[in-house]
Amino acid sequence: MTDAPAIELRGISKAFGPVQANKDIAMSVARGTIHGIVGENGAGKSTLMSILYGFYKADAGEIFINGKATAIPDSQAAIRAGIGMVHQHFKLVENFTVLENVILGAEDGALLRPSIAKARRLLTELSKEYGLKVDPDAIIEDLSVGHQQRVEILKQLYRHADILILDEPTGVLTPAEADQLFRILERLRAEGKTIILITHKLREIMEITDTVSVMRRGEMTNTVKTADTSPAELAEMMVGRKVLLQVDKTQAQPGEVVLSVRDLRVTHGGVARLKGVSFDIRRGEIFGIAGVAGNGQTELLEVLGGMMAATGGSVSLFGAPLPVTGPDANGQARRAQGIGHVPEDRQTEGLIMAFEAWENVAFGYHRDPKYNSGPLMDNTAIRADCADKMARYDVRPPNPRLPARNFSGGNQQKIVVAREMDRAPDLLLVGQPTRGVDIGAIEFIHKQIIALRDQGKAILLVSVELDEIMGLSDRIAVMFDGQIMGERLPQDTDQNALGLLMAGVTEGAA
Repeated sequence: MTDAPAIELRGISKAFGPVQANKDIAMSVARGTIHGIVGENGAGKSTLMSILYGFYKADAGEIFINGKATAIPDSQAAIRAGIGMVHQHFKLVENFTVLENVILGAEDGALLRPSIAKARRLLTELSKEYGLKVDPDAIIEDLSVGHQQRVEILKQLYRHADILILDEPTGVLTPAEADQLFRILERLRAEGKTIILITHKLREIMEITDTVSVMRRGEMTNTVKTADTSPAELAEMMVGRKVLLQVDKTQAQPGEVVLSVRDLRVTHGGVARLKGVSFDIRRGEIFGIAGVAGNGQTELLEVLGGMMAATGGSVSLFGAPLPVTGPDANGQARRAQGIGHVPEDRQTEGLIMAFEAWENVAFGYHRDPKYNSGPLMDNTAIRADCADKMARYDVRPPNPRLPARNFSGGNQQKIVVAREMDRAPDLLLVGQPTRGVDIGAIEFIHKQIIALRDQGKAILLVSVELDEIMGLSDRIAVMFDGQIMGERLPQDTDQNALGLLMAGVTEGAA
């Protein structure tokens, strides 16, 4: 069966209660190719890959691996079939070494010494063969995100994976790290590996894939050769209408200073996370902060949002001191002062996953008079308001009674965005507003951010997506190791210059 595709799916269907996640899907992936899968949030991409990797069992349909019908009831069966998956959120034990993570779950017996010796030898061979250089004795938490991703790929190769599924692999990488990943993927393809790439970034699809499949509302609608399409065509196939791929905005008209941050410092766990950060944001402007995740942006947002106490420095809002320590430095007080906050991690900071959508929409605003009837909360009014927000922000499915965990990641994000942006706060703190969000929703969220700016609101935008930072921001600062490395106007810089600052390289050093 040498000409058989590496993967062939026939009639795959999967439902979760009344929601049909996958409907009669057929897909073929040629061996030794990079095959992209794109689609809106909730289109069924992750469900389909979870079936292929054995996390879910299809209600109907067949899977063929290299021409042979293959049952995949669990992930161990997928691994035996030569399938490996690199998840968007890495599955690594942070205080283990690279070697220990690679052999975890694939030990040869009760005695670890022979397994470690074998893994060390094979890791050296794999690193050379695929250009995946990484220190086998390094502790995971000491590695950059890009190197942690290499460890995940090495884990799969160590388990003899011939088919690799990568879910949003560049979400937290610098441009340079993303380019390195692409070179690794090209090398894997040249060695005969088959790669399935799930991404929302159409530029990456065009740059690295051979073929791309488009999913809409649980169905596979198109499969085309990448060379025969364009980003605009793919976006229209995904959404069903023409999509504006560039941010459309007029020149900013900055007004008075809304937020003033001076010498802000945070030490957490004995480590300095913020090291004297200072900046101002004015009415009617978007101040973007670029940087690789883990360089102090999270702590900055959490201090300003009342989720973490600072250890030094000062913050003022419209010239009045804004507490950064003590009982008044909390999210509830911030909302009362006209500060909205879309946190970076929607699942742990933005939502309570077990609670229903209408309950999540009220969080932080439960004292709003329109949500209350006398001393009691008016649940009917909250549900009605949630239904209205869901309709206007295109949350799917538009069901206020559905628990947050039952929505796709992008629709979870829309719930948070609707809650925080719909009230038009004077200052909006936004962390990773479109992480894991599809192209149509990205366009919508960007328009909401621009609309707030044009209403004279001040916006602090934190994003690892340089396209987003460049497109939305009126001024850009770059953070590295808890400090602001420099400030730029988007029209006077480019992604390469920002990428160097993100890596801690100043112009003098470069």
